[in-house]
Amino acid sequence: MTRSLDDDLLPHHGEPIDPVAMARKDLKTSLPKRFWKEVTLGPHEAGRFTILLDGRPARTPARKVLGFEDEALATMLRQEWADIAEVIDPAQMPLTRLINSALDGVSEQIDAVQADAGRYAASDLLFYRAEHPEKLVERQSASWDPLLDWVQQRYGARFVTGSGVMFVTQPPEAVDLLRKAVAQVSNPLPLAALHGLTTLTGSLVLALALAESRCSLAEIWALAHLDEDFQMEIWGQDEEALLRRAQRFREAQAAASLLKCTF
Repeated sequence: MTRSLDDDLLPHHGEPIDPVAMARKDLKTSLPKRFWKEVTLGPHEAGRFTILLDGRPARTPARKVLGFEDEALATMLRQEWADIAEVIDPAQMPLTRLINSALDGVSEQIDAVQADAGRYAASDLLFYRAEHPEKLVERQSASWDPLLDWVQQRYGARFVTGSGVMFVTQPPEAVDLLRKAVAQVSNPLPLAALHGLTTLTGSLVLALALAESRCSLAEIWALAHLDEDFQMEIWGQDEEALLRRAQRFREAQAAASLLKCTF
């Protein structure tokens, strides 16, 4: 029988889908050993480029075949499986986990995932600005305002910014326009990637900027961590924070790769 990653990667029925949380989830049981010798790509009814483990198709925990029409995506996924040494550690397979989440989970709750990503249209990171120091205020404006200008030009959505901790109420028409943009993404693969990047950065604007090739992954990642980097300039580097960021960046890389191949 063809093996798949552990069933613990799947959410319980009825629970909200969170592709990023699912991609982060660590198995609590002992990790299974690698059970294949060779990973190749081959044709299958699920897709021209199917992940084959010793000639048999790899599957998601819900038994869906990992087959794709995009060769670049399949090649990246094949490499992730080929890089497994002795044990299958899902924490080292962010692209596989995200695709599993998309095929087994997101595909069953498209509307819910779209709505969850769309929530950020009313509370995006880029809407909230510091009151001081002046240098940070200026840096936020110089770095984030061009993206809000782009959103207005691209989607017709004009948002407002505010300083301090108070919630900023956005124009309903602007929020609706950005949510409609998300609603256009109905394929579970790019939707899972878009949702993941939105939650990782705290910004739907940044996720859409990457999807639309307005910014690179490195650029949106730096913009998402502008405040944190500013604080480190003043107080010194926080090694634990940087380690957590590096771990999240691996997930962001997987999501960006999936988005590039499927959006």
